[in-house]
Amino acid sequence: MKDVQKEYDPRNIKIDRVGIRNVNYPINALDHNGGTQSTIARISMSVMLPREYRGTHMSRFIETLEEYRGRVSPHNLEGFTRRLCEKLNASESSVRFRFPYYFRKKAPVSGIESFSKCDVDLQAHYYEGQKFDMIIGVALNIQTLCPCSKEISKYGAHNQRALVSLYVRCKSLVWFEELVTMIENSASSPLYTLLKREDEKFITEHSYENPRFVEDVIRELAVTLDNEERITWYKAGVESQESIHDHNAFAEIERTK
Repeated sequence: MKDVQKEYDPRNIKIDRVGIRNVNYPINALDHNGGTQSTIARISMSVMLPREYRGTHMSRFIETLEEYRGRVSPHNLEGFTRRLCEKLNASESSVRFRFPYYFRKKAPVSGIESFSKCDVDLQAHYYEGQKFDMIIGVALNIQTLCPCSKEISKYGAHNQRALVSLYVRCKSLVWFEELVTMIENSASSPLYTLLKREDEKFITEHSYENPRFVEDVIRELAVTLDNEERITWYKAGVESQESIHDHNAFAEIERTK
């Protein structure tokens, strides 16, 4: 049959990115223990289209996804993007996988375990000539307790849930769980799915002893990231769902080390 996509295009215009976006697809994500976790990813894939081609072969994106869906991890995204270039005869390719990732977590006093969740965002770009760029992102909820409220109030202090998003470039792999730990260590307190009364007491008191503005959270996180030699670049954001204000508070920071 006639290959319409490979017809010559006389307009002589290169397209930076062409592909498919927001494909919901089951994958097996590799974890740091060497196991796999079944999840549903929202996936985008694209290539650079040369000026002489009319179109690309959209079906080949899914074909490549089928080859790799059983083993998605930061370890093999370079192979995935390189394979896209091979199948679509392209010099550049990009992929993005966004999916929920679950990990086991113990309550601080009782030790009872339950699943917690973060949202993972893997982005990768491959350039002809073996140049590869990857960004690993996680987003996680934490608790913050207001230092100002604690200082001026006779009884307690207001606290709330805040969302932290963290993106990093690394010269050697940093796992999702490690990024989660960095985020939680910057908070007034981590969040838990399952708690007993002794755990609630501990978290309430621990948060009160560790008040954090969004500015405090982002700075604490930046100190940790600056001291992590594997990380070469980071972008972090904190957004607090304020409990006594009708607006959110946020702080952001981006650094190339």
